[in-house]
This record gives sequence, C-alpha cells and structure tokens, in this order.
Amino acid sequence: MFNQYFKQFIFSFSLLYLLFSFNTLSQDLEETKFDWEGGYPDGCTTIMVGKLASFDGSVMTSHTDDSHRTRSWMDIVPAKEHKPGETVTMYKREKDETKKMPTYNHVPVGEIPQVDYTNGYINSAYPCINDKQLAVGETTFGGKEVLKSDKGLIDCQRLIKLMLERTSTARDAIKLAGKLLEEFGWNDWGEILTIADPKEAWVFEVLGAGKDKVGAVWVAQRVPDEHIFVAANGSRIREIQTDNPDYFMYSKNIFDVAKKLDLWNPEDGSLEFCYAYASRKSLAARRREWRVFDLVAPSLKLDPYSENYPFSVKPENLVTLQKMVEIFSDYYENTPFNFIKDLTVTDDSGKTVLSPLANPFMPYDGNKLFKINGGWGWRGERTIARWYTMYATIIQCRDWLPNEIGGLVWMALDNVATSIYVPMYCSVKEMPKYYSTPGRVNGYTQDSGWWAFNRLSTLTAQRWGDMRYDVREVWDPWQEELFTQQASIESEALELYKNNPETAARFLTKYFNHWGNKVVGRAWQLGDELWTKYDEKF
Repeated sequence: MFNQYFKQFIFSFSLLYLLFSFNTLSQDLEETKFDWEGGYPDGCTTIMVGKLASFDGSVMTSHTDDSHRTRSWMDIVPAKEHKPGETVTMYKREKDETKKMPTYNHVPVGEIPQVDYTNGYINSAYPCINDKQLAVGETTFGGKEVLKSDKGLIDCQRLIKLMLERTSTARDAIKLAGKLLEEFGWNDWGEILTIADPKEAWVFEVLGAGKDKVGAVWVAQRVPDEHIFVAANGSRIREIQTDNPDYFMYSKNIFDVAKKLDLWNPEDGSLEFCYAYASRKSLAARRREWRVFDLVAPSLKLDPYSENYPFSVKPENLVTLQKMVEIFSDYYENTPFNFIKDLTVTDDSGKTVLSPLANPFMPYDGNKLFKINGGWGWRGERTIARWYTMYATIIQCRDWLPNEIGGLVWMALDNVATSIYVPMYCSVKEMPKYYSTPGRVNGYTQDSGWWAFNRLSTLTAQRWGDMRYDVREVWDPWQEELFTQQASIESEALELYKNNPETAARFLTKYFNHWGNKVVGRAWQLGDELWTKYDEKF
C-alpha cells in the first residue's frame, strides 16, 4: 500500500514539476518576444531589388526598423586592425524599463575570437552597410517555439555586425554565418536577413536548432537579377533546391533537425522550410507581401487573401527610388484594406467623405475607440508605413562605382509617410549631431533628429486628411531634388576620387551632413507651422 501511495505521489509531483517547468519556459519565451503583436512578430519590412529590375542597375535592399525599443541614433565604426588573441563579446537583448522610454539591455553572454582586420560600417540599430558595399536589411518571423535556444552566443544584431565586419559579398556573408552559428550557436528567434552586394541579392533565414542546442538551422535563396522580393515578418523560403547551389545554400542539419523534432515527415513530401520551421498564418505579414507585389506587378492580380505568393516577381517597370518611397509610404489607401475608410462625416454639401481626423497611424487605443476592424481584427491592418518606425533605409549597391561612392544608404527617420530619405554614403566619416544623439533612452530632446520627425508624424496624424498635404508639399520637392541631383553629385565625387579617395569621402560626408541638418531643421519648423495653422482643429 505504501509503495502504491508513494508511486502516486511521485507521479503527481512529476506532473506538477513538468507543468511548472512548461509554464516557466513559456513565460521565459514570452519575455523574449520583442515587438510581437497578436502572437506574431510585428517588426520590420524589407524589400530587395535585383540589378536587372532596378532603374540604374543597382542591387537594392531595404529595411524599416519598426520597433518600440530599438535605438534611433546611429554612428560610424571605422575599419580596424586587431592584435592576435583578441576576442569579441557577444550579447543577448533583454527588456529595459529603467530608462525614460522602453529600450534594451545588451547582456554579455560570451566571447568569440576576433579576426585580424574588420571592415568599417554604418552602425544603425541593425548595422546596414559596410565600406565594401555589403548591405543588409532585416525582418523577424519568429518560427516555432521548439527551436528557440538560449545556449548560443549570437543574436541577429551581432550576426549582421560580424557579416559586415568580416566579409565583402553576400555569398561570403552567408558562408561565414553558417560557420559561426555551427560553432557558437544562435540565441534569437527566427530572422530574415536580406543581403545585397553590388552583384547579387540573397535572402537568409535562420532559427535555433532546438532547446538547449548550440547551433542553428538556416537556408538562403538568391533573388533573380530581374526580380523584386519582399519579407514582412513571415518566413518566405519554401522548397529547397539541393541541386542548385547558385541559388540555394543551407545548413547541413536542415533535414535532420526537422525530422528529429517531428516538424517534417519525408513520407509527406519535400521539406518546405517556411512550414517545417515556421508558419504562414500571419495575415499581417502576408498582406504586406501582397501589397508590395501588387504595386510593382498589378497584372499578376495576386489574391490579397492568399497564404503564399511567389518568392519573387518581375516588376512591370524598372523599380526607381521614387517607387521604393511610394511603397514604404503605403497604408493601403484606395484599397478595401484601408482600415480608416469607414471613418466618414457629412460635409457642407451633404456628401459623405472621409473625416480629416481619420488617422491611419493611430495607436492601438485609437483602434479600440473607433471600433476598428479588419484583416488583423481590432488592429485593423498591419500597413507598410508605420507609426513606430525608428528609421528606414533604401540601400543601393553599384558595381560600376568605387565602393566609397557606390554604396549608398537612403535614410529616413520615423514614419516614412511623413519623412524624407537623405543620402548617407558608406564612406561618410561623421554623423550630424541630429543623427548621433540618442533620441529615446534620455527622453525628448531637440538634439535628436528622430524626435523632430516623430513629433511631426504624431502631429500630422491628428488631422491626417489635411496636414498630410502640407507635409508632402515640403518634402516631395526636396526628395525629387535629391534623387535628381544624385548623378551630378556622384560625378563630382568620382572626379575627386580619381585624385584622392579621402577627398571624395569628405565631400560626400559634407553633402550628407548638409542635407541631414537641413531636413531635421525643417522638420522642427514644419511642426511649429502645423501647430499654428491647425490650432483648435485637432
């Protein structure tokens, strides 16, 4: 009898322990889901353009850093030589609520060996380009929880940094990632990196190899030169062509991990990466994919409710910088998915019109107030332009120009729909104060360019139907001026480069600083003008 009671006690205790462990693990995993909403990542959008699909032959990648916590400032890390035996500290992000605004702590988790020489790069929250014209965009897709491991040393931001520091081409960046992750392990959620060099565009998807495992599972697929690609918080790579190394690379454990964790049964057919390791359930992700493709290839008539879209498509016209800005400014206006379309009023003539107060960038409390509903439920729709964008990049990599001139980051601060992209070449030597001043952790400051545009965006949204036109009346001519004069500026820089590359770099630094200061100063002024013009109307 004692043995029977003892066995029952042990069984009950074991169940309670397992339940406690499961709940603790679930809570720990929830604590690492930064910028998730409704059970799915809700961070960034990234678009790639192959060299035969772009207006000038450049390879493009891009990124909207949509986040409530990442840093809004940036700096320049110069190329460096290192001594034998040096190491590099790896970190893991944790929530930090002790500052004036939500941010991250970067907690050391270990070290890896340093290399003899590291490239210089522009260090935005997610480093974006190095001095060899290797550029990276990013979006989180999460993946299945069973794959998450904290045993690895490398997270997304550190992996990008290592790629930019240690390689010069997209292929080499992917190969380096494979070696480092196999040895030191991945500790982040599932991520997509869109990696561009002056010749090629590659999509790299990576996750952990399982709880308590050191390693990673990853796959990379090349974007055809004549195509455009988009990722928006959803895994995008499906079947892997193992016999096509010119278009696919993958970790050697990619099939074994899926089988061991019961994520895939070979008897059911070929492994599809996005289903074995993630899912395609997020309409917030799929709707953005549809919108990007529909804007560049409307004749395809893609279904906005589809579960899957082509990996990439051929645009009907060559993709210009203007087109990229249009896409990143989009919030589904003139589609059934404009979630503010029903916020109407009757004007003086008796006609039903959209209220000038209808705001596509309202915070979630506003959605609840106006009983918004859409494909994303009470959140309405997850649009491409976003009210919590920290910064946005459109990056050109061009093989017919020296690296100092060919690598160009078009940088916008805050919400693209109320912002302007300015040219930040990969050879710039210094940042304007407005771009290098931390804008969030220390609270509101007029030294931060991000605050200038955040203030302008927040104000404009309060009477979007009217103020949006005042904002675009200022930015659109300047944006067109910047795009139009790009060729002449680069021609002048190239002449300087022939005599002295450093002189060309200083010239481009001065050019960026001039425009960076100019647009931030105008953003502050424009906010004041709107406040005055629309007093008592918002």
